[in-house]
Amino acid sequence: MDTLSAQVISPTHHMAAALPPEAPLAMPVQDLHAAPNFEGRPRTPVTEPRTIALRRLAVVGSALLLTAFGAWRTHMVLDANGVTSLGLIMLVLFVALFIWIALAFTSSLAGFFSLVTRGGLGLGITRSGPLPTLQTRTALLLPTYNEPPHRVMAGLKAIYTSLQETGQGHAFDVFILSDTTNPDVWVEEEAAFLALREQTGGHNTIFYRRRHNNVERKAGNVGEWVRRFGGAYPQMVTLDADSVMSGDTLVRMAAAMEQHPGVGLIQTLPVIVGGTTLFARMQQFAGRVYGPIIAHGIAWWHGSEGNYWGHNAIIRTRAFAGQAGLPHVPGRPPFGGHILSHDFVEAALMRRGGWAIHMVPALDGSYEESPPSLTDVAIRDRRWCQGNLQHVKVLPTKGLHWVSRMHMLVGIGAYVTSPLWLIFLLTGILISLQAHFQRPEYFGDTKTLYPHWPHVDPVQAKYVFIGTMLVLLAPKMLAYIALLFDSVTRKGCGGAIRAALSMLVETFIGGLIAPIAMLIQTSGVVSILSGHDSGWNTQRRDDGGFPLMVVVKQYGKFTLFGLVLGCGAWVVSPSLFFWMTPVLLGLVFSIPLVALTSSRAAGLAFRKAGLLLVPEETNTPDVLRKTEAAVQAEDTPPLPTDALRGLRADAGLLAAHVAMLPPARKPGEPINPDRLVGLVKVTEAHTLAAAEKALTSKEKAAVLGCQEGLEAIMKLPQ
Repeated sequence: MDTLSAQVISPTHHMAAALPPEAPLAMPVQDLHAAPNFEGRPRTPVTEPRTIALRRLAVVGSALLLTAFGAWRTHMVLDANGVTSLGLIMLVLFVALFIWIALAFTSSLAGFFSLVTRGGLGLGITRSGPLPTLQTRTALLLPTYNEPPHRVMAGLKAIYTSLQETGQGHAFDVFILSDTTNPDVWVEEEAAFLALREQTGGHNTIFYRRRHNNVERKAGNVGEWVRRFGGAYPQMVTLDADSVMSGDTLVRMAAAMEQHPGVGLIQTLPVIVGGTTLFARMQQFAGRVYGPIIAHGIAWWHGSEGNYWGHNAIIRTRAFAGQAGLPHVPGRPPFGGHILSHDFVEAALMRRGGWAIHMVPALDGSYEESPPSLTDVAIRDRRWCQGNLQHVKVLPTKGLHWVSRMHMLVGIGAYVTSPLWLIFLLTGILISLQAHFQRPEYFGDTKTLYPHWPHVDPVQAKYVFIGTMLVLLAPKMLAYIALLFDSVTRKGCGGAIRAALSMLVETFIGGLIAPIAMLIQTSGVVSILSGHDSGWNTQRRDDGGFPLMVVVKQYGKFTLFGLVLGCGAWVVSPSLFFWMTPVLLGLVFSIPLVALTSSRAAGLAFRKAGLLLVPEETNTPDVLRKTEAAVQAEDTPPLPTDALRGLRADAGLLAAHVAMLPPARKPGEPINPDRLVGLVKVTEAHTLAAAEKALTSKEKAAVLGCQEGLEAIMKLPQ
């Protein structure tokens, strides 16, 4: 036993190890240019629905036909008497934008059919009935990065307690996989982990590990666990810091994996809960009402070529280890380096290796939270945008299923369509400008009976606009019809009338926010294409309010752009100005709109009025009640807010911290500059306060990560 450990751990102190014995599992990095290794598995999984080809033909084929029809009608609008360059550009942009909403429409029709016929489960999974007895062990993995430890542990406590109540808790172990870089949050995590063990009695089933070199972000975090411990667990469930899943749901998913050895991954549909701001409540309502019809639709025609959303899913560990070792893509960030949006790629690679990937949207008991404001979504979207655009380099991977490639194309399109929409709007203004200022030549050099009138057909334009809006809004209308058939959801949303009013509110405010989101995503795409990396930012999960001047500074440019665009449209044509009013209103009023939707008071006012309600708050599931109780619990010991003083004040926490440190550096291993500088600063400091003032955050973490640093800290006077 080392010197410091001998000082802080008495012979009578009993502390379960923070980690179980290692069970290594090889996870080779995949060669994207080589053929996949099926290891004797069939190319088409046995769980693939027999009618999948017809389903895909119906959904994708109908979307293509609908797009072709829309393109023809748009051609009639723009080039009724001939082809012009601007008209051709407008037509190409229309097709590129319309195909996505057409696919969403046809997929939603499939989802409506699946929803009303009580589909969306499969794989022998049931919503109710006796729970099967599990024969294997499953690991729950919760990666965390500078998240509030108390909130993270509250969710885990609820999950753990819910599992114990099923009588199958012995089949699950919990791993908190920390990539936290803030030293104060790190020590707070350790204290919260120890408290969680004491509260639940899970000393031998709840584990904690912090990576001291968090390479490759979340994918590297999970991959490191697989290589060290994956051999002991046939399945693993991936969670986010805000994830909550009921024990019943987890047991049924694990049983389905045992029953179907060819299934590599089962993805649930996480329901958004816990929103307090107006923005979060809108996201929550939309996800709860529209989300199921969308998820049922893609599950219906994706079949065993489903997708992975990175959390609230169960994965066969052997399939993940054997197929999902991610390589670095060539080039520099933002397009090169390690793969950011790893989940899509991991699912595609597992399916490439013959494993089935399924979504089961009808299985409830899976929850997550929403970012509280548009600003928080923008921060997250910037990272997602870079990750999805990076998939351009993954698309040529040899052996990918065409549906897997389509997942990536849809992900890329989710961000590329924003600049395309902006170009579409600006091109429309140019066409109007051309018609307004260019003197028409009614008769060309060739003799014709009729002149070439350069004009836009207003009647055809009206029909195209109405048709496009119907296709765009149809999924919401179908979702409302499905809600009327579901008494539980209908009552949980406040009844048919309040649900309809809530949909109008969400659609109206969401429509105003859409052009702001368009410009945010466009700026993100431009930033990425110009070579700027997104970095790795902590996700903010509390209320979304910002000081008004901060909102003005962030969104003033959108207001200015809206004013310039509006003035330009008015100069060209008053009718064009009124045609663009929905876009202009959102941009011009972006500052008050963002301030309003980020407000907790506004969100609670809508709830008090019975609007934007979801069943999970009108009839809260047991696991969510457990989570809220754990968050509000008064018996939880206070967590240290400062790492240095917290460790000095609590011998038990110090002992646990020492026990969880990585092995000491060996000669020849890489040298940590922050540790060297930090040790010098601590040695030269005369007091603890002086050391705290001198150390940077990285140096503080490095000092706390080694025995020499801790010994030096303990010797300092206050």
